[in-house]
Amino acid sequence: MKAIVCHELTGPAALRLEDVPEPRPGSGQVRIRVRACGVNFADSLITRGQYQAQPKPPFSPGFEVAGEVLELGAGVEGLAVGDRVIAMTPHGGYAEQVVASASRCVAMPAAMPDAHGAAFPVVFGTSHMALWHRARLQAGETLVVHGAGGGVGLTAVAIGKRLGATVIATASGTEKLAVAAEHGADHLIDVGREDVRARIKELTDGRGADVVYDPVGGELFTASLRSIAFEGRILVIGFAGGTVPQIPANHLLVKNVDVIGLNWPAYAELNPRVMTESFQILLQWYLEGALQPYVSAIYALDRATDALDRVVARKSTGKVVISVD
Repeated sequence: MKAIVCHELTGPAALRLEDVPEPRPGSGQVRIRVRACGVNFADSLITRGQYQAQPKPPFSPGFEVAGEVLELGAGVEGLAVGDRVIAMTPHGGYAEQVVASASRCVAMPAAMPDAHGAAFPVVFGTSHMALWHRARLQAGETLVVHGAGGGVGLTAVAIGKRLGATVIATASGTEKLAVAAEHGADHLIDVGREDVRARIKELTDGRGADVVYDPVGGELFTASLRSIAFEGRILVIGFAGGTVPQIPANHLLVKNVDVIGLNWPAYAELNPRVMTESFQILLQWYLEGALQPYVSAIYALDRATDALDRVVARKSTGKVVISVD
């Protein structure tokens, strides 16, 4: 079988398409024929040795796949050969086959295309867990979403609207802001042309935002801290901007602000019940038509590096997917 393999931790440019042995499932695992794999910014981190759960080379990137079950490991119940599934993997998704824990597989609705299945877990799971479970976003509150044209940002806009919030989307450029508006954003801020802090204050009549969803970091985090409402919550999702903010604690004290981190994959091991509940809610919303993955580009497996480069360069809107058909 073919897979994209990382032999050295020097970044996406070192990835190579190779023939590798078929994986074998262990106890509690399943072997999956991959049909599609989602591409995430974290895929670049794992190729540089910067991911929080870092495998040793050689390995394949890829945290989320859609496909069919080919083989069951010992003790697996509730799944059968031939079942269509969405699976979360510690790595390995950039391949024709992958092994995943059965506990990290969910049945894929019959009406869901493979590309939607692969585009679903990380971005929708992250945003829903952040807004619903961690920040406890309430109907009528104001939510600011940074990086609103990107993969996780766009899902945060859609989920924020589904939870009843007024959503202010920030992004760079009219194209990304237009996509955010199509997914329900009430107000738009172009970070390349506008003062983010001043616009948030203006749009909230001086009160500030109740919740800020921040996958970017850097200067946008500083603007968020200066435009948050009393008892507001800032969700730290990632640092796509490249700079990890240093938080002045006295600012948190003055407004009783919560800064809330989210490590979404940790829930699979440390609190699987809440992750399962989140997925059930999200898939029901999908079936109702309330949520729809926005796949902006699909690449073949042999162009996986191009797909990852597009995401890392922040040139994509929505989700980029690798097709393995």
